[in-house]
Formats: sequence, structure tokens, C-alpha cells
Amino acid sequence: MSAAAKPDARASIALSDARPIWQSLGIFLIPLMLSNVLQSLGQTANAIYLGRLVGVKSLAAVSAIFPLVFFLISFLIGLGAGSSILIGQAFGARDEAKVKQIAGTTLALTLLIGAVVGAFGGIFSPQLLHALGTPADVLPISVSYARYTFFSIPLLFVYLTYTTFLRGVGDTKTPFVILIFSTAMTFALTPLFIVGVFGIAGLGTNGAALGNIVSNALALVALLVILHRTKNPLALDRAMIANLRIRPALALTIAKIGIPTSVNLTMVSLSEIAVLAFVNHFGSTALAAYGAVNQIVSYVQFPAISIGIATSIFAAQSIGAQRNERLGPIVRSAVALNYAIEGVLVIVVYLLSTEVISLFITVPSTVVIAHHLLTITLWSYAIFGNARIISAVMVASGYVVWPTLLSILSIWAVEVPVAYFLMGRIGLDGVWYGYPAAYIAGLFMQLAYYQYVWKRKTLRRLV
Repeated sequence: MSAAAKPDARASIALSDARPIWQSLGIFLIPLMLSNVLQSLGQTANAIYLGRLVGVKSLAAVSAIFPLVFFLISFLIGLGAGSSILIGQAFGARDEAKVKQIAGTTLALTLLIGAVVGAFGGIFSPQLLHALGTPADVLPISVSYARYTFFSIPLLFVYLTYTTFLRGVGDTKTPFVILIFSTAMTFALTPLFIVGVFGIAGLGTNGAALGNIVSNALALVALLVILHRTKNPLALDRAMIANLRIRPALALTIAKIGIPTSVNLTMVSLSEIAVLAFVNHFGSTALAAYGAVNQIVSYVQFPAISIGIATSIFAAQSIGAQRNERLGPIVRSAVALNYAIEGVLVIVVYLLSTEVISLFITVPSTVVIAHHLLTITLWSYAIFGNARIISAVMVASGYVVWPTLLSILSIWAVEVPVAYFLMGRIGLDGVWYGYPAAYIAGLFMQLAYYQYVWKRKTLRRLV
């Protein structure tokens, strides 16, 4: 049997008829969701350490750079999304040689673009943060932290790209194991870098950035070692190194999926920058509350994001295996899981919201602001998850442009105008009402396109 036709047990979860699709999704989702939670735990640990060991201004300074970082790395995230869909289709067709080619091309692009973006963000951090209206009392701290973060982007994205590849072939367990290690390192190293150890002076806010960099570097080394020892087809062996170059035709196919995804992410990040500018208008206290709410919301989003990723992978592998009849059941099962999991999570966070916010913020007046903002927006993330599922299955088939345009429309024709309009009338609360307005509008638009246009299209493998 040739390598291109070699079967792999990891495909059985997505393609097997031995169990109902919702069960297969659930099995796939558990390590994926836990991986997302663990990935954010490192960031949450940083926020807690900074808020308690350094102060609210330190937390506000770090919060100020998040939309900027997300904006400058959006293109790389899009490449990862595009390559994971192509890897899923090639893997579903049992074409291992094509899997390596896609991975090698994506890694080469990631290294090139990551170096450019990291250098640009690191050099121009002062100008970028000043343009955003970052409060003067936290600007110097934000600039220093941003430079640590940007200059480490190439390392971060090789690591994240590799975990994306593994999920594309149906392996969510290995990224989960590595993230346990990475999170443990973050928890252990970050407070040491912040306050100092063995007579070495602490770095304060920058210690949190260094903790992330070292943890990611150790995790990447551990991941590559595991892949090598298990003889994984994605291991960085001689065959993968030989494929580590940009193939124009394959890069173009990746770009056709990745660029619209990147544009979508860029528009999302620009909207967050707009929201951040709105929040900055209310001062550093509101900015600290914004940072705490973002930390909590990130956990509520994880099931929705994870189910969207799983839907995309299951759909891509099914299309690659020419099992298009499975796409409808995949969508229905994913939507049911989304509302079941998100519903429980939203209720739990509502009940414990004050206690959770107090993990990040100790100033009572800021806790009150964050609690109110959380109350306004939290429930809408179940709607957000539903829209992501509908979009994910269409993107997995290669139809990317319209789902992307509709997502952008929900942000810039709904979220930002609603936030701006209401901010001028009811204050900071108005900024947060833009989120549920955008998610509801986005769901209706994605559903309409899915039902009346996409279902009538002919679906084929992309590679």
C-alpha cells in the first residue's frame, strides 16, 4: 500500500459510522475544549499575577495591546485555518504526501510573515499604541510589554501552526498533552519572572511576557520530540524539511481560503480596536474592567470556538472522503452541542460572576463595572457559537467569501455603529450592547446564505 493511501486510526473519529455523529463530535471536542481552556489559563494566570503582584495599571497596560496584537497576527491565523481545511481534506482522502506538502508550505509562509509582522509590531509599538489612545499613565508599560510579545511572534506561530495541523488530521490529544505542560510552565515561571528569583531582579509586567515566551518555546520543543518519537506524518523529519518551501500553486489554494479568513479576523480585530478606543475614553479603570471581562468571556467562548473548529474538520474530512451526505447531520449535531454546553456554562458564570471577576480585580468600584458589563454580553455567546458552526461548514467546503463578508457586515454595519451610538447616550454600557446585536444579526445572515445559496452548490475536494 502506498504512503498516499495509508490509513490512519485518527481519522476514525471524524469519518466512522460506528457511533452517532454527536458522540463523535463530543469525543473530539473534549480534548479540544480542554486545550483551549488550558491555552487561556496561561493568559489568565498572567492577568491574576499582574493584577495582584503589580497592580491594576499593569493589567490595564496588558489589556491595551491585545486588539493590536490580534490585528497584526490575523493573517497568520488565516493561513493556519486555510491549511487545516486542506490538510483535513487530504487526510480524509488518505493522501499523506499532500498532507506534508501543505504543512511544509504553510510553515514556510508562517516563518516569513511572522518575522515581518513581529519586527513591524516591535519597532512601531509606541506609535501604534499612542494612535489607539492608550491612557498616558499605562502607555510606557504597554509599549515595553508589546515589544516582548511582538518579537516572539515567529516562535509562537510555529507552535500554534503545528497544533492546527494536528487537529486537521483529527489529533486533539497531542496538543492537549503539550498544553498541560505549557500551562504548568506558565504558572510556575511567570511569578518568578515578575518578582525575581535567586537574586535576579524581577521584570514586573514584562515578566508575564517572558513567562509566555519561555513556556511556548519549551512546549514547541516537547511537541516536536513527541511527533518524532511517535513517527507522526507531521513530524519535523527529513521528508518534512524537504517540503519546507513555498509552492506557489499550493500557497495560492491556501491563500484562497486563508485570506478571506484573515480579512474576517482583521475586521474583528479592527472592531475590537474601535471598541478599545471607546473604552479608553472612560479611563484606565474602565480599561481594567474591559480586560477582566475579556478574560472571563474568553472561557465562555471556548466551547463555541471549539465546536466551530470541530465542525470544520469533520466537514473537511467528509468532503475529502466524498461523504457529503454527512454534512447536514454534522451541522445539526454541532448546533445542539453548542446550545447545551454554552447554556450550562453561561448560567454557571452568571451565578459566580462577582467571585470570578474578583480573581482579577480587587478594587470594588472596578468590580462593579466589570460585573455589569458581563451581565450585558455573556448570554449572546451561545448565538455567536451557532453562527460560527454555520460559517465553519461552508468554509470547510471552500466557499469562504460570502460567509466572510456576512461576518464583516455584522461587525461593521451592526456592532461598531450600535456601540458608538449607545455610548453617547448611556455611557460605557452602550459599548457592550454592540456585541449581542452583532451576534444576532450575524446568525440570521449566515443562516439565510446557508439555507438558500450554499446548499444548492456542488462540493468537491480542493486539493
